[in-house]
Amino acid sequence: MSGLGFDRLTSEIAAVKSAFAIGRIVEVSGGTISVSGLSKVAAQGDLVEIGRGATVRRGEVLQLSQDIITVLPDGGPEGLSIGNPVAHLGQSEIAPDISWVGRVIDPFGTPLDGKPLVGGTVRRKLRGEPINPTERRALGARLETGLAVLNTLLPVVRGQRVGLFAGSGVGKSTLLAKLATGLQADVVVIAMVGERGREVREFIDRVLGPEGMRRTIIVAATSDQSPMVRRRCAWTAMTVAEHFRDLGRQVLFLADSVTRFAEAHREVALAMGEPSSLRGFPPSTSHMITSLCERAGPGVGDSGDITAILSVLVAGSDMEEPIADIMRGVLDGHIVLDRQIAERGRFPAIDLLRSVSRALPHAASNEENAIIGRARQLLGVFDRSEMMIQAGLYAKGSDPLVDEAITVWPKLDAYLAESEYENTGESFARLEKCLRPLEAI
Repeated sequence: MSGLGFDRLTSEIAAVKSAFAIGRIVEVSGGTISVSGLSKVAAQGDLVEIGRGATVRRGEVLQLSQDIITVLPDGGPEGLSIGNPVAHLGQSEIAPDISWVGRVIDPFGTPLDGKPLVGGTVRRKLRGEPINPTERRALGARLETGLAVLNTLLPVVRGQRVGLFAGSGVGKSTLLAKLATGLQADVVVIAMVGERGREVREFIDRVLGPEGMRRTIIVAATSDQSPMVRRRCAWTAMTVAEHFRDLGRQVLFLADSVTRFAEAHREVALAMGEPSSLRGFPPSTSHMITSLCERAGPGVGDSGDITAILSVLVAGSDMEEPIADIMRGVLDGHIVLDRQIAERGRFPAIDLLRSVSRALPHAASNEENAIIGRARQLLGVFDRSEMMIQAGLYAKGSDPLVDEAITVWPKLDAYLAESEYENTGESFARLEKCLRPLEAI
């Protein structure tokens, strides 16, 4: 047996507990259970195993008192009764391993694809601490994305955290899929939080395919699972990403979506008795989201970086709703998908004027920044004048800048559409070609 194989086996054996502290259910109320006998051994966030036989399930410790702990079970309280045993399992930890690449796991590190899964040699807490901000590197080099608009006008750089803001049915999942397969990275970690079960399978088979799965680890918690499991999904995926970052790999972290992560946390927080004062969300939501986001980003020393794309569901394109507002403040850029653009058939339906990459201007040369600025200027002029132009109220020659915007807009709009894979140099050359006729006007 190789040394690495022996270390894995040793770690697996060490993780096996031969004895468990046992408590008993004393109350079942409001979706939570009260347990006696574990107050001196349990800690906040620990896992427990509830019941026996067909009704056995996991739970998470929510609250502690001198004699009683409050536990949120994985699933409803059906089938539980007073006196059922509750075993203390310990801290929420996983042990990621390189063999997990190409696999689909649940938030507990259990395989969902029916094949055996071996853990690594180092166990990690799910709610890890962000890197010391004074020790982090600066954002890294520009990454190839395979999409013209993200290669040029909205560049993504190594270690950047970008929000993808979209309503339902405007192409969010399709864009995430293109980034999962096209964006430069050594390892891709995808958190599918609260997705429909059918979509998980379709994403694996149709979107990623065998080629995409070769560098991907998917952590999935479907919409029918408890809020405890759905919230844990994002933490597990980030912990896996941190493992590969510390091995020196460049990691792409995709989360779909942070909104469902926040909704799962809301359900857990309400079960703990926390008030919902932030337009339906508890006050702890902001810290929960920001602490997750801060774990991504540039690494330190010889470690890699975690480049994160985090999707946010915005109902009715309301960018002022609580989750979207929190995310905009903590991220290094945001991409906004617009329903009106999608309805006229242009994909990806990115609203460039409402989107921004905070990697600029450092991620581009002076010449490239000039091209980006010119394109944004003309798109902005056309946007402000569009209603007047469509109503026939604008007379050609009234404003040279508006005339230029009218001339170039069809080409720029087509440029923003999906295209075959091309590198950044080709993308900038094509963008400059769209603007070149203006020089002769």
